[in-house]
Amino acid sequence: MLAGVTIEKPETVTIDSGVTIGMDTVVEAFAQIRGRTVIGENCRIGSCAVIEDSEIGDEVEIGPFTVIGTSRLERGVHAGPFARLRMENHVGEGAHIGNFVELKKTRMAAGAKASHLAYLGDSEIGAKVNIGAGTITCNYDGFKKHPTRIGDGAFVGSNSTLVAPIEVGAGAYVAAGSVITEPVPGGALGLGRARQTIKEEWVEKRKRRS
Repeated sequence: MLAGVTIEKPETVTIDSGVTIGMDTVVEAFAQIRGRTVIGENCRIGSCAVIEDSEIGDEVEIGPFTVIGTSRLERGVHAGPFARLRMENHVGEGAHIGNFVELKKTRMAAGAKASHLAYLGDSEIGAKVNIGAGTITCNYDGFKKHPTRIGDGAFVGSNSTLVAPIEVGAGAYVAAGSVITEPVPGGALGLGRARQTIKEEWVEKRKRRS
């Protein structure tokens, strides 16, 4: 604190002796910073966040109730609230990991975004990729893990299921609600869902049967 770190309600905060924290960083109440974690300057560590054996760059914001383990976050990353970076992740400069997003052994390049409700495991996410809400990488087949690779500038629509091993090329789009089992070439649209069917007056017919 004498070196320029602000610790709010220090009686509630746990910081291990091997931790290093840079000047002008703010640590909010009930945070736990463990192991050999290194935190840069001008960061904010949210209430009840847990960080262990990780490297946090300058100007990073960790939202409340976010859990980070054995991961590296570059300058300007925003993670949380309620995000989980489970192990061995590398998040590039300015990337955004939103609420209820889980990463496991995933590399996100600069400017990539996964803003809500996603699971990205054993993945390589290119620069400025947008991952829609509800997207998951199906990385486990019951026997071993498989990789997912998404090229720079790709757009993955909400509720997409990427069945690994799979590759989505640079600049490609994946339509919302798709199950993708084959590679999507760069600049292409991948669409894997059933065509919608409308049955007029179905509700009234069902009521009459009952």
